[in-house]
Amino acid sequence: MIVAPTPAQAAFFPQPAPSGLTQTSEESPLSFSPILSWNKNFEAIAYEIEIFQQYPADCDPDDTDSRAVFRTPYIFMNAYNPLLSDITSVPHGEALLWWRVRTLGLNQQPIGPFSEPTALYISSTVPPVNAPPVHLANYNEGHGTTLLYPVYNWVRLTAAASFEVQVFDNDPDNTPAAQPIASLSTEASEIYDPDPRYSNEPFYWRVRALNADGSPQGNWSDTSSFRTAPEDDWTVAVFGDSISHGGGHISYSPADFEYSWLAHLAFSAINLSQSGNLTEDMLAHFDQDVLPFHPHYLIIMGGSNDLRAAYSAADVIANMEGIKEKCRQNGIKPIFLTLPPINPENIKRAFDEDTDPDWPEKFAVFNDYLRQQPHIDTAKALEAYSPDGLLPDWLGIDGLHEDVIGKELMAARVNAEWTAACAAADAWQ
Repeated sequence: MIVAPTPAQAAFFPQPAPSGLTQTSEESPLSFSPILSWNKNFEAIAYEIEIFQQYPADCDPDDTDSRAVFRTPYIFMNAYNPLLSDITSVPHGEALLWWRVRTLGLNQQPIGPFSEPTALYISSTVPPVNAPPVHLANYNEGHGTTLLYPVYNWVRLTAAASFEVQVFDNDPDNTPAAQPIASLSTEASEIYDPDPRYSNEPFYWRVRALNADGSPQGNWSDTSSFRTAPEDDWTVAVFGDSISHGGGHISYSPADFEYSWLAHLAFSAINLSQSGNLTEDMLAHFDQDVLPFHPHYLIIMGGSNDLRAAYSAADVIANMEGIKEKCRQNGIKPIFLTLPPINPENIKRAFDEDTDPDWPEKFAVFNDYLRQQPHIDTAKALEAYSPDGLLPDWLGIDGLHEDVIGKELMAARVNAEWTAACAAADAWQ
């Protein structure tokens, strides 16, 4: 049973100091361009790191220290690639530095103390990192970890201007003549694949850093793979927008499966959702995205993007009726999820997007329609913690995407109502 904190307890639970920091020694130094990492904290939106040239005795764990020779609060994953040749006065040979890290919230405010200063041994004899370490998403390793629209993540190399991702349908490590089926570029350290990737054979991908002129900065990363296969005979599929695609808390993508409510289900389901979808997109993509898998049950959740914009409830209902008809024509049983509340002020703060002031009325009309279909009332799972009708910060800091506890609450509701929902869908004509 999930025991959610009260709003007073939850805003925002003080976090412990980061743990699991990269360890070095005189015998095992890192390069002058190393990868430093620590355990992921799911309440962190960013991290702040400090580096010292001498051990910072008596440093305050709750405040920055003027003795730091380097500091940045702009770290958005639990790893960082400092350029230590710019920091230390020993550009060659060996050096001993010290570093510490802490978690930050939405406005870069600390939400926990710094870790204890940790020794950082570096040596010019160790080759610098010249390929982005892949931030593995562990696809195909548990509930909710098979995505039709994958997201590719890696640790950012600080000196890189941009990154190139190649996607293959053959392993390029074992097939030298393999040609990419897609080449994607981004200035970020992740990219959402704009195209659905499904095949009964695995896909492979790799990434490399580029200079400002577009030339390669180093080598390709190790190759990673994933499989999204119709022949795996998926009984249940989920079709929707970013709330179902996954991610949340500003910094976490669908590759961080803790932020996927599908990962908390008691049964497996393939994720056919795509971030940014409107219901008209879902209707247009149905044949392309759903029919290859032909699930027996299709869990459908969409409309939040439409209704917080200028679309009417009637528009969204018409699109859902179209999806429902496609299900009927293809022998697929639909199960609709009602829409949890949103928080326009937080959406504006996180995404600089305005919300239609009539959204509560439109959500209410649409949810009333959904409750007349085979459905699971996920809205009720969060409304109990939203007495003012708004998604609270501790359930979804960006106002739209539920965070870990919110996703757990949604999944718990689906698990609890699943048998009844299946019976209603089986009886539906």
